[in-house]
Amino acid sequence: MGDAVDTVRADARFGVAFLHRHGLSLLLVFLGVLAPLAAFGALAHELREGGGFFFDIPLLEAAHALEHAGFDRFFVVIAALGYQWGVVPLDAALVVALGWRRRMREGLFAGIAIIGSALLNLGAKPLFARDRPSLWASIAPEGNYSFPSGHAMGSMTLACVLVLLCWWTRWRWPALAGAIVFVALVGASRVYLGVHFPSDILAGWAAAIAWTYAVYGTVFRARIRPWGGAGARRAGA
Repeated sequence: MGDAVDTVRADARFGVAFLHRHGLSLLLVFLGVLAPLAAFGALAHELREGGGFFFDIPLLEAAHALEHAGFDRFFVVIAALGYQWGVVPLDAALVVALGWRRRMREGLFAGIAIIGSALLNLGAKPLFARDRPSLWASIAPEGNYSFPSGHAMGSMTLACVLVLLCWWTRWRWPALAGAIVFVALVGASRVYLGVHFPSDILAGWAAAIAWTYAVYGTVFRARIRPWGGAGARRAGA
């Protein structure tokens, strides 16, 4: 009995010490990978079961009630910036710039995260084959499937890449604030234009966060940090 109690106490001390040392890392893994994956899984399961989302139609109708010529022009521009006019050129420029500066590990992370996210989206759309909303005739119609949103995934992936690369620098908070505003506007534009259900946006965000953070954890494993610093001696290796 005494040996069993000692074993339990030793295991408990080891567990407490491990959590003290790695608790923050585990929390970040949960927030960055497991929680978004769980959210995407819940949305995907509900969609595959044929169920609807109680918030989709009310939010679409609320967005459409705001219809105004000025809003039309604004959200058409935001939607374009969220893909062909903004995200895609910035994705390419970021990877090229990192390679030109010989930040090979950072460039590898950005390239894998961005290309992988696009491939995941292309593979997921026909898998779920969700039709786009048809509550009204959109001024910027789309022809492919709806779930998950490619604009949401692309903008969130770029935002996460930039925030994670900036996290160990003085630009972390400006990058985070800008990323939140940009990603929210891109998502709102897709709902306002009537080409995505809000659940498509949430699924795109969740998939992008989980994928990008998983790639980040793989490329910058252990104590290696991007952009130099005491923990990044081999960051450019």
